[in-house]
Amino acid sequence: MQVTAKAVYSAIAYLGVTHFSAAPVVLNTIVNASKEETILPLPRLVHVSTAGASPPPPVLAAMTQRGFRVLHTYGLSETYGPSTICTWKPEWDLLPIDVQARLNARQGVRYVSLEHLDVVNPTDMTPVPADGKTMGEIVFRGNVVMKGYLKNPKANEAAFAGGWYHSGDLAVKHPDGYIEIKDRSKDIIISGGENISSVEVENILYQHPAILEVSVVARPDEQWGESPCAFVTLKPAVKETDQQQVAEDIMKFSRSKMPRYWVPKSVFFGPLPKTATGKIQKHLLRAKAKEMGPLKKSRL
Repeated sequence: MQVTAKAVYSAIAYLGVTHFSAAPVVLNTIVNASKEETILPLPRLVHVSTAGASPPPPVLAAMTQRGFRVLHTYGLSETYGPSTICTWKPEWDLLPIDVQARLNARQGVRYVSLEHLDVVNPTDMTPVPADGKTMGEIVFRGNVVMKGYLKNPKANEAAFAGGWYHSGDLAVKHPDGYIEIKDRSKDIIISGGENISSVEVENILYQHPAILEVSVVARPDEQWGESPCAFVTLKPAVKETDQQQVAEDIMKFSRSKMPRYWVPKSVFFGPLPKTATGKIQKHLLRAKAKEMGPLKKSRL
């Protein structure tokens, strides 16, 4: 059965729903629903837990404005469900909504069932400083972590190097101990020798009023090696008759919000491929960007 914003709002209004779980893609559907599909204001504060992909701060802010309190969790199939939780701090209630959203978009702290969690330099396994800047890999250890991949000793050797399970997620550790994913190691874009987090570029692009969904991947670039390529689904109210103009507006918006080398040099429109749980399949988009061939010359 397909999840719709109308069904969610109706269940809250008429069935007394107070708590539910949903992937970030569902939250995006809820906040971008038409007036005909929504029932606002909500009759009560509704608590939502979300996981699966990092929820963009603009989506979290929009959920708060509509009367929802979002609990952000993070985990892997190999670590049996939630491994971290972005525990809400009472002092956050006094902060502006956009600041609350940025804090709540982090992956948070160790879940009660997990014994050990850290962000480390994967080459020597030393913990990164809690400065919110130094990037490392999230690693896990404990009895909720899988014993290993079936009949695949080579994969297990890599996955458990140094006695920890390696997630492949690159993150920073903030001074308050909360961790924040910056990207998957395979999704980092290396442009002109600079590392670009596709997640950070996406979080900024979600602020653009025409964008419903966006995914950023690396595209071969003759000048820079790789450059950011944005695949965008536009909001229904946006006319797609002049996609070139919309693409130029998105790049203009990007130049005002992010470092110049982060700005997507290619923008393509259409629905994004997703898994059954709503995760965007970046490997398909990377393949598509590669098929398009390298950019001959930077537009910027």
